[in-house]
Amino acid sequence: MGLPEEQRKSDSGSRAREETGAEGRVRGWSPPPEVRRSAHVSSLQRYRELHRHSVEEPGEFWGNIAKEFYWKTPCPGPFLQYNFDVTKGKIFTEWMKGATTNICYNVLDRNVHEKKLGIRKGDRVAIYMPMILELVVAMLACARLGALHSIVFAGFSAESLCERILDSSCSLLITTDAFYRGEKLVNLKELADESLEKCREKGFPVRCCIVVKHLGRAELGMNDSPRQSPPVKRQCPDVQISWNEGVDLWWHELMQEAGDEFEPEWCDAEDPLFILYTSGSTGKPKGVVHTIGGYMLYVATTFKYVFDFHPEDVFWCTADIGWITGHSYVTYGPLANGATSVLFEGIPTYPDESRLWSIVDKYKVTKFYTAPTAIRMLMKFGDEPITKHSRASLQVLGTVGEPINPEAWLWYHRVVGSQRCPIVDTFWQTETGGHMLTPLPGATPMKPGSASFPFFGVAPAILNESGEELEGEAEGYLVFKQPWPGIMRTVYGNHTRFETTYFKKFPGYYVTGDGCRRDQDGYYWITGRIDDMLNVSGHLLSTAEVESALVEHEAVAEAAVVGHPHPVKGECLYCFVTLCDGHTFSPTLTEELKKQIREKIGPIATPDYIQNAPGLPKTRSGKIMRRVLRKIAQNDHDLGDTSTVADPSVINHLFSHRCLTTQ
Repeated sequence: MGLPEEQRKSDSGSRAREETGAEGRVRGWSPPPEVRRSAHVSSLQRYRELHRHSVEEPGEFWGNIAKEFYWKTPCPGPFLQYNFDVTKGKIFTEWMKGATTNICYNVLDRNVHEKKLGIRKGDRVAIYMPMILELVVAMLACARLGALHSIVFAGFSAESLCERILDSSCSLLITTDAFYRGEKLVNLKELADESLEKCREKGFPVRCCIVVKHLGRAELGMNDSPRQSPPVKRQCPDVQISWNEGVDLWWHELMQEAGDEFEPEWCDAEDPLFILYTSGSTGKPKGVVHTIGGYMLYVATTFKYVFDFHPEDVFWCTADIGWITGHSYVTYGPLANGATSVLFEGIPTYPDESRLWSIVDKYKVTKFYTAPTAIRMLMKFGDEPITKHSRASLQVLGTVGEPINPEAWLWYHRVVGSQRCPIVDTFWQTETGGHMLTPLPGATPMKPGSASFPFFGVAPAILNESGEELEGEAEGYLVFKQPWPGIMRTVYGNHTRFETTYFKKFPGYYVTGDGCRRDQDGYYWITGRIDDMLNVSGHLLSTAEVESALVEHEAVAEAAVVGHPHPVKGECLYCFVTLCDGHTFSPTLTEELKKQIREKIGPIATPDYIQNAPGLPKTRSGKIMRRVLRKIAQNDHDLGDTSTVADPSVINHLFSHRCLTTQ
């Protein structure tokens, strides 16, 4: 499939030409010669050879890569065993079962001693911190001990933190006094205290909370003991924190007592490394479990090839470590390759909208990885905040979190990359651990908006509703036919949910939940979520979780949440609420509902639209027709078949009372 005419016109100065691959003609932006010359994979033909080998002989392919890492004991049996078919028994994947290693030893043999707190192999540790160095240290300390870290994004509410601590029975919480997000002060310790109080109320007291003195670093010498200070309230710049004797411990005091060396816990390759919660369609977050050996191999390999990493590179991924992108491509992937990385605590628009590019120039960043949401937001400020900086060091650009629209892709390529940097538009999920569909900078002709081809070891297929594989040009459900090393192994504490969510609909396949189109050149295009999930600023949110938060308000009898296109976030929340008798819809109520969602889930889930809905379109069996609500939210009167709607007048009423502007 050729590029659309308007795309060719809008970037006519770039290197757009036809390229012939082993399987036919492909037109796209070819990798620049200077990138190809040093690339690990320097042609489409070489990519196809490597991919074919990785899919046909996965044990041999990944076995060769595994030789680059340290294993205390080698794999004693089969390199790979798995079952993807629920009709044939329990779903499982095992890579290098029986081999022992330690990921901290492999990525960074620097030692942090926490045995005094009684944390042992298999324990769960919750981490609730901003993007500071101690967050990475805490991750690696857990990994060295064989404990599982469960990182909770610092933008989540106390309720969300509590829910995650309870689900995985965390015995320790690591947090920070406070931090600034732009100009906004966030008292994280206060939120952590509130969460731990909720845990106690629910019968699960967390025995210990380690606090990093972040904003208070300059206020007290790092050797000062808070126990020598006046009790209860401790002053930090612009913030006071409460101190819970017997529970709270200062990070810097523990570090003073720590030894210089600590032997790593040697773990089986299939032992769990971390739990990371992602929204589920039922409303209850899923604890995605990744294991040590396969995850290490996969993030190290995807980092090396997708970003075409070389030792002299300076890599910057702008994602927060609270998300899987930060786990894989801020911490473990770069460190496994010995990369020099930028760790960024701020936001792209503070103190001004040129912040990212001043950092790129300051540290001579060569590989830059960010979200389409950030790109679309920066587009609003025009080219000048970018072009006033050199950016001459940039060689490869990347996108992550959601499909990037062609307009944003072209702007990113033209303005940020000066029409000389390949863009790797990566598709993957929390559950996959690392990149699944992605261009390779030196090999893949780029099509704006397409994630292009599968990474090594990935065998995609497109299925119709009946579960039949579609060949050639096709559109349907995106699935994967065989495991790759980074695949999640289970949902923490609920393997049945794991099997039901990812394998039950189409036995024999891992089901992504995303729709996908394959064009005549074999390129894959992600078309969006198929289930009741929303992708807001690159982060998945469950409609059920938001609906649950809304109906907890005393005024709300029923709620339905759908996605609405947003020029910056990609998608935003459009909420329909049916009120209880005796309550009136008002701006005050709207603000109360937004506040409730922020407290229950976090600011990222704050809806842009809340519409009063005296009735909701339902089938005669009572099922809410979200398909119709999506049409109403977008003012699209092409509703298709509505014969099953119990009360068609509800639809007309909702159309006539739509929210016309954000609230």
